[in-house]
Amino acid sequence: MATKQGAKRTYSFGSGRAEGSGAMKELLGGKGAGLAEMSSIGIPVPPGFTITTEVCAAFYRGGKKLPKDLRGAIASALARVEREAGKRFGDAANPLLVSVRSGARVSMPGMMDTVLNLGLNDATVKGLAERSGNERFAWDSYRRFVAMFGDVVLGMKPERKEDRDPFEVVLERKKHEHDVKIDSELPVEALRELVAEFKAEIQARRGVAFPDDPMAQLLMAVDAVFRSWENDRAIAYRRMYGYPSDWGTAVTVQSMVFGNMGEDSGTGVAFTRDPASGANLFYGEFLVNAQGEDVVAGIRTPQKIGEMEARWPDIARQLEGVRHRLESHYRDMQDIEFTIERRRLYVLQTRTGKRTGLAEVKIAVEMADEGLITPEEAVLRVIPTSVDQLMKPVFAVDQWKRAVAEGKYLARGLPAGPGAATGRIVFFASDAEEWKRRGETVVLVRHETSPEDIRGMDAAVGFLTAFGGMTSHAALVARQMGKIAVVGCDALTFDYKDRVMTVATAAGPRKLREGDWISVDGFTGEVVEGKVETQPSEVDAVIKGERSEEEAPLYRQYARLLGWADKARTLKVRANADQPDQAEMAVKLGAQGIGLCRTEHMFFGEGKIGPMREMIVAETEGERRAALAKLLPFQRADFAGLFRAMGSRPVTIRTIDPPLHEFLPQDQAGVVDLARAAGKSVAKVHARIDELHESNPMLGHRGCRLGITYPEITEMQARAILEAALDVRADGVMVRPEIMIPLVGARKEFDDQARVVRETAEKVFAERGKRIPFLVGTMIEIPRGALTAGEIAKTAEFFSFGTNDLTQTTFGLSRDDLGPVLSSYVQKDIYAVDPFVTIDRDGVGRLMRIAIEDGRRTKPGLKLGICGEHGGDPSSVEFCHEIGLDYVSCSPYRLPVARLAAAQAALRRRKTESPMAKKATPKKAPARRKAAKRKAPARTKAKVAAPATAMRGTSGVRR
Repeated sequence: MATKQGAKRTYSFGSGRAEGSGAMKELLGGKGAGLAEMSSIGIPVPPGFTITTEVCAAFYRGGKKLPKDLRGAIASALARVEREAGKRFGDAANPLLVSVRSGARVSMPGMMDTVLNLGLNDATVKGLAERSGNERFAWDSYRRFVAMFGDVVLGMKPERKEDRDPFEVVLERKKHEHDVKIDSELPVEALRELVAEFKAEIQARRGVAFPDDPMAQLLMAVDAVFRSWENDRAIAYRRMYGYPSDWGTAVTVQSMVFGNMGEDSGTGVAFTRDPASGANLFYGEFLVNAQGEDVVAGIRTPQKIGEMEARWPDIARQLEGVRHRLESHYRDMQDIEFTIERRRLYVLQTRTGKRTGLAEVKIAVEMADEGLITPEEAVLRVIPTSVDQLMKPVFAVDQWKRAVAEGKYLARGLPAGPGAATGRIVFFASDAEEWKRRGETVVLVRHETSPEDIRGMDAAVGFLTAFGGMTSHAALVARQMGKIAVVGCDALTFDYKDRVMTVATAAGPRKLREGDWISVDGFTGEVVEGKVETQPSEVDAVIKGERSEEEAPLYRQYARLLGWADKARTLKVRANADQPDQAEMAVKLGAQGIGLCRTEHMFFGEGKIGPMREMIVAETEGERRAALAKLLPFQRADFAGLFRAMGSRPVTIRTIDPPLHEFLPQDQAGVVDLARAAGKSVAKVHARIDELHESNPMLGHRGCRLGITYPEITEMQARAILEAALDVRADGVMVRPEIMIPLVGARKEFDDQARVVRETAEKVFAERGKRIPFLVGTMIEIPRGALTAGEIAKTAEFFSFGTNDLTQTTFGLSRDDLGPVLSSYVQKDIYAVDPFVTIDRDGVGRLMRIAIEDGRRTKPGLKLGICGEHGGDPSSVEFCHEIGLDYVSCSPYRLPVARLAAAQAALRRRKTESPMAKKATPKKAPARRKAAKRKAPARTKAKVAAPATAMRGTSGVRR
C-alpha cells in the first residue's frame, strides 16, 4: 500500500462541487465516492472531505502513525468546509462540528468505526446552545459525543459479555433518577450531569482525561478509524466475504447536521425499493428528534417512511424526489441515509443497497423490464450464491397452524430476513460460535445486535431481537448474510445473567431459557416455541413438480434471469450425480451433462455391498470374477438409469477410486456375515482387512492403481457402462458415455487402463453386433498428472480436473484433517480463503494452466472440465472460464449458482476484451460524467481477488 511522495491526501465535496467522483471507490471508499457523486449532481449534501485509502496505507506502513503531512492537509480541507458551512472548527461562538466516518471500497456494515458531533467541549457547547437557541439539543449532542468518542477512540467497552455498555448503564441510572423512559425526556440539567459523569467514568476506567482541543479530537478520531480496519470484527467480516486485507479504509470528515434539534428535526434510513422482498416501493424508517445511530442501533423503534407524509409533507416529497433521482442516476436500488435539521433535508450517504437473494432476483429482472438496465446487466447484478436463498425451505403451513393451536405462539416482530429458521436459543455471539462447533443449530436472541456480534451472527441460522427496525444492524446483516431474522419484537425482555427470555403473550408471561427450541418465520415476523417442520420454497416446489409455474411469480423471475444467463455464458455446466433421481433433478436445474459419476457410491445400494465385499476378500482372480459377475447387472442397471435421465447429454463415469478397505465392515458382526457369504473363515477375513490397511490411504492403493492391480474390476465396469449404453440406445436415446480413469500421474498408467476399456468395448460390440461412440479420458488430480499432461494427452480423449485431490496433493494437506491448520492459517492471513472452497490460483491454478497448455498443444481439440466441488464456487467458476475449460461440474443444487457465475465471467471478459465497445445505455438512464479511477496501493499482496459482485451497504453510523 505504498503512497507516492506528495500524493493528494484529501478530496473535498459540497456546495454542488466535488474533487472526486463515484468512480473513485478504490481511493475514496464507497462512502466518499458516493458523497462526491451526489454533490456533483445537486443532491443536498453537507460539505466535507475524504482522507484517502492511500493515507491508510501510509498509516500502517509507518507503524500505525498518521503521516506527518496529514495535519496540514486536514487543516486546509477543513478551512474549505468552514467557508461553505459559515462556521469555524473550535470557535466558541459559532462552532463547526464534524462527523468522522470510515468507508472501505465495499460496504462493511458496522465493522469499522464512526464518531459524531466531534469538536464539542465545555466552551463550544455553549456556543452551539446559543446559536441554535436550544440548550437541550447542545448538551444532548455533547453527551452523545463523549460516549461515542469514549467508546471508539478511548476504548470504553464492556469487559465481559454479560456486561452492558458502561455509558448505557450511567444513562439508564439517570433516566431512573428522573423517572423518564426515553432519552429525549431528560431535562437539560440531567444532560449536563451525564457529560460530567461520562468523563469521570472514562477517567476512572481508562486513566485518561477527555481531550478538550478539537483538533486533537479530530486527529485521534482519524487514527481510531484507521485502526478499526484491523479490529476483530472487520477482520472476521473480510474473511467471510474474501475481501483482501490490503484494501484499507478511507475516512470521511463531514460537517454535522442535526436530527436531534427538536420536534422539527429527525433522521432516517431509506431504500429506493424493499430490500427484503424487492417490491418497487419506498422503504425505510425515521426517528423524530434523534441522531443516526439511534435508527440503526435499534435502541428506539422508528416510524415507517410512509408516515412522514402526515408529519412533514414537504420533506416527504423532497425525499421521494431524491429516491427517483438517485435510483435513475445509479441504475440500482439505493440505500440512503438522511437527516432533517429544522425542516431542511440533507442526504448523508447513498450506496448500492444490501438486499436478500429473493430481492436481488426480483429487482434485477424488474429493472430490466423497466428499461433501467439491460438483461446482461441484470445477470451481473445478482450475486451467484444469492440464488441459493430462493431454494430455502419455508415452514409447512399445517405444522405452523398446529403449533399455534397448541398454544406455542409467542410473538410477532418485523420480518427482516425471509426464510424459516428453527434452532436452540443462545443469548451471546460467542456462545453461538461454540454451540455451532459442537454441532448445534442455534438462533441468536438479543435485545439488539451490534457489529461485535458478527461472528455469532454468522454461526446462527437466524436472529431474533426485541428492538430495532427494518434498517437496524440485525436486519442489515441478515439481508447480507442470507440469514432469517425477525427484529423489533417488543414483547421480549431479557435477563442475560440468568440466560432467560421472557415473552409477554396473550396468555401471560412465558419464560424460555438458553437451549430451548424456537422457530422464526422471516416472511411474516412470527415466532413460536419449539420445532416446526419445513417444506420446499416456491422455486424448489416448481422444480420438483409440486407447483405450477403459473402460480409461482418468483419462479418465473428466477427462470428468466437464468435464461438470460444461459444465453450469455460460454462455459457449459454439468452435475456430479451418481443416481438416476439425482440426474433427473440435475436436468431440472439446468445440467448439460454429468461431469462426475462416482461408481463407488453405487456399491452401497441394496444387494450390492455383499458381492463387492466378496470381491475384495477373494484370494484368486477366479473368485474375484465370480463376485464381479454378481455386481455386473447392478452396475449396468444403475448406468442405464443415468443414461435415460440424461438423454443425449454426455455422462462422465469415473471407474472405482477409493481404497478397497473403505468397503469392508468395521464391526465384528459384519465381519462374521462377510465370512459366511464368502465361504471363508473369520480369521481369513480379518487377515484380509489387516492386509488392506494403509497408513495414508489418500495416497495409497486407489484410483487407477486398483485397476492396474486388478484389471478385472475395470473390465467389469467398462462392460456395465457400454452394455447399459447399448440398451438405452436401442430405445432411441443418443447416449454419450465418457469413461474416466482416476488418479493418473503417468501416461503408462492411463494407457494400461484405457487398453482394458477399449478391449472390453470391442468384445461388447462384437457380442451385441452394434457400436456406439464413447470417450476414454482421465482425471488430473495429482501434480505429476498436470506436469506430464502433454504426454498423457497423446492417448487421453479428455481431461477433467479433480480439484479436491489436486488441492490436497498440491498443498500436502488432508481436507479431512484440515480444521486446526486452516483456522490458524486464515487467522494469520497465510491463506486468505479455504483452498478447498475456492481454487488456489497461484498453486493449483498454475498446475491447471500447465496441464491445459501442454494438453492442448498435443491435442488442440482436447475436451477440458472440472469435477471437484470447486465447480460450484463462483470465484472458481470465473477462473475456469479464464483458463479456457469447456465445462464445470458441481452438485445438482449448486447448478444455478454455477450457471450465473459462468455467465458473469463471460460478460466481464467481453467488457475487458472489447474496450472500445460502447455500453448500451437504457433510455431512462442519464449520462454519467467520466472520472478516472485511482487504484489504492497495496501494503501486502492480496492472495485472492474479492468476489466479483460484492455485497452492499454501510452508513454514517456503525451499521
